[in-house]
Amino acid sequence: MQTTMLKAKLHRATVTRSELGYEGSCAIDGNILELSGIREYEQIHIYNINNGERFTTYAIRAQEGSGIFSVNGAAARLACPGDLIIVCAYAVLDQKELINYKPTLIYFDEHNRVIRSSHSIPTQAA
Repeated sequence: MQTTMLKAKLHRATVTRSELGYEGSCAIDGNILELSGIREYEQIHIYNINNGERFTTYAIRAQEGSGIFSVNGAAARLACPGDLIIVCAYAVLDQKELINYKPTLIYFDEHNRVIRSSHSIPTQAA
């Protein structure tokens, strides 16, 4: 049996550009792609915190150190500059791979600077 698991989560990134005329995809700072393990052209899911839109596209590499999160093509109608988004990538794992599996979670400040990374979601106090 195989299970689809969260591979990487980019939490509360700020959209820096929205380019309707571009061919499609989401351009993400190359350093962030490297840190997260998301590959160029890999399928990603974007969840817009501001308006609730959820959509699927693929990642492309933006300039390293730029902080860019550019939503392009038709998806540009679903996210505007300044919107907060969550970007997720998923992987299909077999049972042996699941034993010690942990996703990569990256958290951002309002300028798309990494404020921390982790391999588990902090627990909420009850």
